[in-house]
Amino acid sequence: MKARAGLERSHFLVSHIMAFEHIPRKDWYKILGAEPSESLTELKQKYQKLVLLYHPDKQSADVPAGEVEERVQRFIEIDQAWKILGNEETKKEYDLQRRDEHYYTRSCRCGGKYTVSRNEAEEVSLVCCDTCSLVIEILR
Repeated sequence: MKARAGLERSHFLVSHIMAFEHIPRKDWYKILGAEPSESLTELKQKYQKLVLLYHPDKQSADVPAGEVEERVQRFIEIDQAWKILGNEETKKEYDLQRRDEHYYTRSCRCGGKYTVSRNEAEEVSLVCCDTCSLVIEILR
């Protein structure tokens, strides 16, 4: 195919070429005991309370060994939740992904991905690679 204006086009049928993925995601808000509508300050307060409760250095000596491991895993999840929700950019991306749990994806030859939500696939016809300038057209 001929490249125009630095873009190369490939045509794909969504239902045949793009693999449908449903990746169950952890609910980072639930892990922090928070709601998506809460401010960054409120999220931080909840994170800090949970960190004090589950931090391995804050555990008492009389906690059974099995429970220690559970608390460490809980602490790791709490820390992961804060890394996502404590940053405005990653929080925004996570919130978008929560809204569109189902999406189509296809690998690009550059190693990047073409990604479109199931809802967007009905409305858009061109999808850009998330890494390079290649574009694919969705044929219906």
